[in-house]
Amino acid sequence: MSDDKTNFAILVDLENAGGKTGMMNSIIEKVKIRGNILIGKVYGYTESFASLKEILLSNTFSVVPSIRFGANQKNHLDIQLVIDALEIAYSNPLIDSFCIVSGDSDYTPLVGKLKSMGKFVLGISRSECASSIFINACNEFLFLESMSKTPPPRAEVSDQLSELNQMILKVLDEQADPDGTIYASELKNILLRLKPEFNERNYGKSSFGKLLSEMAQRFGDLTVVNDAYSVKVGTRGEEGDKGLITRENVIDVFRETLARFKDEGFDRINPSILKAAVSVDYPGFDERQIGFKKFSDLLKWLEREHAVKVEMTESKTMLVKII
Repeated sequence: MSDDKTNFAILVDLENAGGKTGMMNSIIEKVKIRGNILIGKVYGYTESFASLKEILLSNTFSVVPSIRFGANQKNHLDIQLVIDALEIAYSNPLIDSFCIVSGDSDYTPLVGKLKSMGKFVLGISRSECASSIFINACNEFLFLESMSKTPPPRAEVSDQLSELNQMILKVLDEQADPDGTIYASELKNILLRLKPEFNERNYGKSSFGKLLSEMAQRFGDLTVVNDAYSVKVGTRGEEGDKGLITRENVIDVFRETLARFKDEGFDRINPSILKAAVSVDYPGFDERQIGFKKFSDLLKWLEREHAVKVEMTESKTMLVKII
């Protein structure tokens, strides 16, 4: 994504997003890391999504309600999303980027039109709802499952400094330069988009640089380097893991990982996302180390052991059903 793409309109199909507060926070966070959200709309809102009211209001989202009328209700909402996106693209010159939270292939022509107008399109969807046509049409695409899990914090969740440390690690993962660093001034601007109330003085420090140095010393995740007259921030890299995955513990490892996804509302996930999630706790994991030539072979064995169920979509895409 180029640096001049900074102002987003985000259009969310609530049915696709799942309607959970944590997931909506993750979506908004991912977009704010990339730029400013000037316009936000959610489609298909009902009182069953009442838990989202605070986050929607605090981020100035408007809602398009779901009105039950006939079999074509979903089509009506899809068409409304397309109309709104095109109206924004034509009438609001400040908007140069769109985030569409849906994997429906019906939105592919919309993506093509937006791109032809010079707009950047970020797609976000669940694996089980994501069309390969839509995925390939977007400038950038994220699976909701890959956004839901982050490495566990090293301190208590209630520790505000630890939460800030984790947020900075997310930003570095998304926006670091090829050398793995980011200028402290740019990092602070991103933090202000994510947390408008952010101020280093709230953490007892007189400057952002001093706060970063304190966090680097306390948690051991960050590096702070003086680059001429600027300060750059990076990560120290992986340090340790939970050990090795063996034939004896592999079923428990995968069940534990899948249980976390299930707790967050997922029924099915993409195999590549499952492998990446396991690798967070077990860096360097390779199925060949435990006797499988391919990850799909391991999944089929796990299915025989009744740990998962492997399904194929109509487009021949493999999904892992959590059981």
